[in-house]
Amino acid sequence: MDEDESLRRYGLRPSGAHLDEIRETLRIHAVLERRAQGEGDTELMKLCCVQLFNAGDLDDVLTIWDAKRSSWDADSSIDVQLLCGAGLEETKAYLTATNSPAALAVLDCLLLCERAGDFEGFSVESTSRWYAAYYSD
Repeated sequence: MDEDESLRRYGLRPSGAHLDEIRETLRIHAVLERRAQGEGDTELMKLCCVQLFNAGDLDDVLTIWDAKRSSWDADSSIDVQLLCGAGLEETKAYLTATNSPAALAVLDCLLLCERAGDFEGFSVESTSRWYAAYYSD
């Protein structure tokens, strides 16, 4: 499956029944990308992250993080804001409560990016609209 097929099949706001398929696609491509940069499809990975962002499930934060960290290309392709589909404050609270090494790494990244201004004017709604426009072109 490539980016175009995923967009046709699931859209940007997939139903709950399709979310597990999207998560699995993201995991597979993260593994491929981690094995050798360029083996995974980072554009498809980004789309999967947008689809999961739009679902707003906090349990997807670490899945998106794992994909983002799979390679330099993936890290550049997957915007840090995509970690926050449930909202920035909600995501930080979730990560604090999770208190695992991976969750704390994500939290540190979010706090650093927040201090750098990467979340100025951020809202789930405006980010979702931005990606809708991006994928409609």
